[in-house]
Amino acid sequence: MTRVILFDIDGTLIRTGGAGQRAFGAAFQSEFGLADACANTSFAGRTDRGLAADILTAHQLDPSQTNIQRIFDSYLNWLAEFLPADHHEPLPGVRDLIAGLRALPNSPTIALLTGNLSRGGKLKLTHFNLWQEFAWGAFGDIHEARDDMARYALELAREKLGADLEPVDLLVIGDTERDIQCARAIGARVLAVATGLETRDELAQHKPDFLVEDLNKITAKELA
Repeated sequence: MTRVILFDIDGTLIRTGGAGQRAFGAAFQSEFGLADACANTSFAGRTDRGLAADILTAHQLDPSQTNIQRIFDSYLNWLAEFLPADHHEPLPGVRDLIAGLRALPNSPTIALLTGNLSRGGKLKLTHFNLWQEFAWGAFGDIHEARDDMARYALELAREKLGADLEPVDLLVIGDTERDIQCARAIGARVLAVATGLETRDELAQHKPDFLVEDLNKITAKELA
């Protein structure tokens, strides 16, 4: 039985029109005078901490906690400005799936496993009126690697639901191969959804337990 469902954010629950990437670029411009600092960086499935450290290193800057925090603080200010004022609807099927999960007789805990900073995730999901749907989250503030973040999510789930929780009781929902990989790293099941940058065929190569075009194509009962 699925006891915890861990949702990714970008490309899985919402699309922000590249607001996060633009905010990162603006942060490096304002803090370090670097134009187009993120031009050759892939953001899909990454953690914000890992992105900040890698971009600093790529530009011969020290990926120290001080510099990373400078980027984070600036990024969050810019993110609030770049979130699309005219777009507040999540991706297809998101609201219905969450409602279906809540209606189940033994409804699973609905939580987050995302590379976003906790404050960044809250900003984005509040913008789309989704933040209140999630009991807790594992965020990209601390860990650079997605697999380490998934291990932290498993620890957090056991703290909240009990030490008898098994990895197979967790289901990760995400839109990238990194979501599939991090689920496998902890022995969790995974639903891949082709609403991000990776196609259904590309995701299929990594053999997720479930694979759908969008979240309209699967029901709460099938997941639970």
